[in-house]
Parts: sequence; C-alpha cells; structure tokens
Amino acid sequence: MVERLQIEEPGAWDSALHTLPQPHIMQSWNWGELKVPQGWDVRRFLWQNTDHPIAAAQLLILQRGRFRLGYVPKGPTVDWNDESCVVEVLQGLEALARQESLLLLKIDPDVIASSPGGEVLVAKLRGRGWHYSFEQIQFPNTMVIDLQAELDLILARMKAKGRYNIRLAVRKGVTVRAATLADLPLLVDMYAETAQREHFKIREPAYYRDTWRSFLQSETGHGFVAEVGGEPVAMLIMLHFGKRAWTMYAGSYNRHRTTMPTYLLQWEALRHAQSLGCTTYDMWGAPNDLDERDPLWGVYRFKSSFGAELISHIGAFDYPPHAWMYRYFILLHSRMATLVR
Repeated sequence: MVERLQIEEPGAWDSALHTLPQPHIMQSWNWGELKVPQGWDVRRFLWQNTDHPIAAAQLLILQRGRFRLGYVPKGPTVDWNDESCVVEVLQGLEALARQESLLLLKIDPDVIASSPGGEVLVAKLRGRGWHYSFEQIQFPNTMVIDLQAELDLILARMKAKGRYNIRLAVRKGVTVRAATLADLPLLVDMYAETAQREHFKIREPAYYRDTWRSFLQSETGHGFVAEVGGEPVAMLIMLHFGKRAWTMYAGSYNRHRTTMPTYLLQWEALRHAQSLGCTTYDMWGAPNDLDERDPLWGVYRFKSSFGAELISHIGAFDYPPHAWMYRYFILLHSRMATLVR
C-alpha cells in the first residue's frame, strides 16, 4: 500500500532522498528553503510503501498575478524504470495541481531523452495530458564527467588542450584554495564581471551572497578561488548531493586569463568531488544545438576539453488542470515576451 506523506523535517527529507535513485541538489531541503524569501511556498511530498520511500517531490508554488504556478525543479525523484511507481507519482502530482488550483505544474526530470526510458516517459506524459513546457527553466542539455575512474585515466580521457591548459596554469604559478565566507564579496564580484564580459543576465548580488553562504555553511557546498601570485583571479562554487556534484556558478576577472586559471580550478573541483565519493561531475549547461553560432558554443568547447559527455534530458513538462486557461496564459506570456524584446 502506497501512501503520500508531507514531510516537514529537514533531516527526514534529505535522508529519504538519499535512499532514492539519483537525487538532485534542487530537490534538497536547503534548496527549497532558499526559495522561500523569493516568494515561493514550499511543499515536500514523500511516497512510501509501508516504511520504504519510493519517490519524492519538492513542490514550489508561486503566485504570479492571478495565477498559481507549481514547479518541481529537477524532479520528482523516482525510479523512472518502475512503471507502477511512476504512474503513482504522476497521479499524485496531477491531484495536487487540482487541489492547489494551479494553472500549471511543471516537472523537470533528469531523464535522458534518447534512452528507451526517456522515449517511454515522454509518450506517457503526453498521453496523460502533460505538455512540453513553453518555458524551460533549467538547461535541457548538460556536460557530465564520470568520476568512477582513477584520476590519471580521467586526465587521459581529456582532450589534449584541456590537459595542456591545466599544466600550463601550474607552470604559470596558478594556485587554488578553498573559499571561505569572508570571500563572498569577492566571489560575487568575479561572477558579476564574468556576466558583463560574457553578456548573460544575473540576479542582484544579495541573491548570490545568501545562496552561496547557505551552501558554504552546509556540507553540500564548496567554494574554490584561483590565485596568481596571491591575487584572486577566478572562482567556482561546487554543490554536491548524494553521489553527484554540480558546478553551477563560476567566474573570473579579465586579468591573468592567459594563465588559464579556470582550467586548474575545474580540475581541483573535480578532484574534490571524487574525494567526497561522488561518481558524477556535472558541469551544468550546454547548447541546445551543437552549432558554432550558438551563444553557448564557447562554453561547450571549454567543457568538452575536459572530456565531458554531452547529455540531453527530456526537458520540462507542464500539467495544466484546465487546458483553456493554460493556452490563455501561454498566449499572454508570449505577448509579454515580445513587448520586452
């Protein structure tokens, strides 16, 4: 008999997640708590068979004007090969969407699109009335390194340019140290300079200070700073949960870039992730199309130099309890986006 419980205790939630396959950092208790000051209402649901967890979903709910939107970032967490369990969870989420009067409920599972399981899941979702989301919050594609091999083999699997630049950074005197809470202003400043140089949008500085402080204070976050002659030149924030690690935030100053500090920084973060027992290092984000005209092409070339494998997930899907309201919202959203552009 499967029952659905609402969990309200941090330890119980994260412990349950760790028993499930491939839990994502965005489903952790800490990630949900970070969304509360931004106006999100957080609900955490655990599906349990007797006393054994079989699935979990951290549901974020946001009031946007007249509409209530639900989002399960990088979840739910479930064995996607267990058809009966998947159906149980989807039914439960659909019921929650109706009970909470949501305009839509978005899920974003880490399921590989080209896998047999991915194709089956997409067909199942569409058959149950889910729609491929018009708004993809996270990157559908990412770059991943398998950490189960010895470090020498991981290094050998890299492209020649990646190995060369790591060794060049060492020869040029680049060193990497752990970041502390006192480094938060420095980390934010480097990230902001990177955003300006690479032309991508970021949030206000307070968001990153609060987010990174929370993770650095917990066992799930680690910061790294690369220096040249004692001068900070690059930064990286690595998060880990279960057997996976993610580099979601990285930046550098314009100075000393020829010393290749970002290569040594990634290598040291990768080594640290392996020392923590992680089996996967996710470099977070890749182009939708492998085309040199894509804005993320430079990012792809950098990450691929480490021997990272391109992984394409199925992307986010929306469940709308009322199809006509969903269509109206998409139309409104499209017109507003056009006005903003």
